Amino acid sequence: MKIQGTLFLWLSVFILGIAVLYGVWSKEAAGTTALFLAFGLTIMIGFYLSFTARRVDAMAQDNKDADVADEAGEVGFFSPYSWQPFSLALGGALGFLGIAIGWWLLYFSAPLILVGLWGWVFEYYRGESRTQ
Repeated sequence: MKIQGTLFLWLSVFILGIAVLYGVWSKEAAGTTALFLAFGLTIMIGFYLSFTARRVDAMAQDNKDADVADEAGEVGFFSPYSWQPFSLALGGALGFLGIAIGWWLLYFSAPLILVGLWGWVFEYYRGESRTQ
Protein backbone atom coordinates (compact mmCIF):
# COMPACT_ATOMS: atom_id res chain seq x y z
CA MET A 1 0.00 0.00 0.00
CA LYS A 2 2.91 2.31 0.52
CA ILE A 3 3.80 2.34 -3.15
CA GLN A 4 0.21 3.15 -4.20
CA GLY A 5 0.09 6.05 -1.74
CA THR A 6 3.40 7.38 -3.02
CA LEU A 7 2.24 7.09 -6.64
CA PHE A 8 -0.97 9.00 -5.95
CA LEU A 9 0.86 11.72 -4.02
CA TRP A 10 3.32 12.21 -6.89
CA LEU A 11 0.43 12.18 -9.35
CA SER A 12 -1.27 14.92 -7.33
CA VAL A 13 1.89 17.05 -7.47
CA PHE A 14 2.00 16.58 -11.24
CA ILE A 15 -1.69 17.47 -11.64
CA LEU A 16 -1.23 20.58 -9.47
CA GLY A 17 1.63 21.74 -11.68
CA ILE A 18 -0.41 21.11 -14.82
CA ALA A 19 -3.42 22.91 -13.31
CA VAL A 20 -1.36 26.01 -12.53
CA LEU A 21 0.31 25.97 -15.95
CA TYR A 22 -3.01 25.43 -17.73
CA GLY A 23 -4.74 28.16 -15.72
CA VAL A 24 -2.03 30.74 -16.43
CA TRP A 25 -1.65 29.82 -20.09
CA SER A 26 -5.27 29.36 -21.17
CA LYS A 27 -7.16 31.62 -18.74
CA GLU A 28 -10.09 29.21 -19.05
CA ALA A 29 -12.09 28.61 -15.88
CA ALA A 30 -13.76 25.24 -16.54
CA GLY A 31 -10.63 23.26 -17.39
CA THR A 32 -8.63 24.89 -14.61
CA THR A 33 -11.33 24.06 -12.08
CA ALA A 34 -11.51 20.47 -13.31
CA LEU A 35 -7.75 20.08 -12.95
CA PHE A 36 -7.78 21.52 -9.43
CA LEU A 37 -10.61 19.15 -8.52
CA ALA A 38 -8.59 16.25 -9.95
CA PHE A 39 -5.69 17.41 -7.78
CA GLY A 40 -7.96 17.36 -4.73
CA LEU A 41 -9.20 13.86 -5.50
CA THR A 42 -5.73 12.42 -6.04
CA ILE A 43 -4.33 14.03 -2.89
CA MET A 44 -7.21 12.56 -0.87
CA ILE A 45 -6.63 9.08 -2.26
CA GLY A 46 -2.87 9.34 -1.80
CA PHE A 47 -3.23 10.59 1.77
CA TYR A 48 -5.69 7.81 2.62
CA LEU A 49 -3.46 5.10 1.18
CA SER A 50 -0.36 6.47 2.93
CA PHE A 51 -2.27 6.88 6.20
CA THR A 52 -3.65 3.34 6.02
CA ALA A 53 -0.31 1.80 5.01
CA ARG A 54 1.21 2.88 8.31
CA ARG A 55 -1.45 1.01 10.28
CA VAL A 56 -1.57 -2.32 8.43
CA ASP A 57 1.02 -5.03 7.98
CA ALA A 58 3.37 -4.81 5.02
CA MET A 59 1.93 -6.47 1.96
CA ALA A 60 3.76 -8.37 -0.77
CA GLN A 61 3.82 -5.38 -3.12
CA ASP A 62 5.81 -3.44 -0.50
CA ASN A 63 8.54 -6.11 -0.46
CA LYS A 64 11.02 -5.87 -3.32
CA ASP A 65 11.98 -9.56 -2.98
CA ALA A 66 8.39 -10.88 -2.99
CA ASP A 67 7.10 -13.49 -5.41
CA VAL A 68 3.76 -13.43 -7.16
CA ALA A 69 2.54 -16.32 -5.00
CA ASP A 70 3.06 -14.35 -1.78
CA GLU A 71 -0.33 -12.65 -2.16
CA ALA A 72 -2.13 -15.82 -3.25
CA GLY A 73 -5.20 -16.91 -1.38
CA GLU A 74 -8.75 -15.80 -0.80
CA VAL A 75 -9.45 -12.26 -1.99
CA GLY A 76 -12.89 -11.85 -0.49
CA PHE A 77 -16.50 -12.94 -0.62
CA PHE A 78 -18.46 -12.27 -3.78
CA SER A 79 -22.13 -13.04 -4.23
CA PRO A 80 -22.41 -15.73 -6.92
CA TYR A 81 -26.08 -15.42 -7.89
CA SER A 82 -27.36 -11.97 -6.98
CA TRP A 83 -29.97 -10.32 -9.23
CA GLN A 84 -29.78 -6.99 -7.41
CA PRO A 85 -27.05 -5.44 -9.62
CA PHE A 86 -29.27 -6.11 -12.65
CA SER A 87 -32.13 -4.20 -11.02
CA LEU A 88 -29.82 -1.30 -10.16
CA ALA A 89 -28.38 -1.22 -13.68
CA LEU A 90 -31.82 -1.30 -15.29
CA GLY A 91 -33.08 1.43 -12.97
CA GLY A 92 -29.98 3.54 -13.59
CA ALA A 93 -30.27 3.11 -17.35
CA LEU A 94 -33.92 4.13 -17.25
CA GLY A 95 -33.04 7.10 -15.06
CA PHE A 96 -30.40 8.37 -17.46
CA LEU A 97 -32.71 7.68 -20.37
CA GLY A 98 -35.31 9.77 -18.53
CA ILE A 99 -32.99 12.76 -18.74
CA ALA A 100 -32.84 12.40 -22.52
CA ILE A 101 -36.45 11.40 -23.24
CA GLY A 102 -38.50 12.91 -20.46
CA TRP A 103 -38.56 13.29 -16.72
CA TRP A 104 -41.67 11.12 -16.44
CA LEU A 105 -39.44 8.06 -16.95
CA LEU A 106 -37.90 8.68 -13.53
CA TYR A 107 -41.17 7.52 -11.95
CA PHE A 108 -40.40 4.05 -13.30
CA SER A 109 -36.68 4.06 -12.61
CA ALA A 110 -36.75 5.26 -8.99
CA PRO A 111 -38.61 2.18 -7.66
CA LEU A 112 -36.25 -0.14 -9.55
CA ILE A 113 -33.24 1.62 -8.06
CA LEU A 114 -34.68 1.59 -4.55
CA VAL A 115 -35.72 -2.08 -4.71
CA GLY A 116 -32.33 -3.09 -6.12
CA LEU A 117 -30.44 -1.10 -3.51
CA TRP A 118 -32.58 -2.40 -0.64
CA GLY A 119 -32.27 -5.96 -1.88
CA TRP A 120 -28.53 -5.73 -2.35
CA VAL A 121 -27.93 -4.35 1.12
CA PHE A 122 -30.13 -6.89 2.87
CA GLU A 123 -29.75 -9.96 0.64
CA TYR A 124 -27.83 -11.93 3.27
CA TYR A 125 -30.24 -11.12 6.09
CA ARG A 126 -33.15 -13.19 4.81
CA GLY A 127 -33.89 -16.19 2.62
CA GLU A 128 -31.75 -19.23 1.91
CA SER A 129 -28.41 -17.39 2.20
CA ARG A 130 -29.20 -15.89 5.63
CA THR A 131 -26.51 -17.96 7.39
CA GLN A 132 -23.59 -16.96 5.15
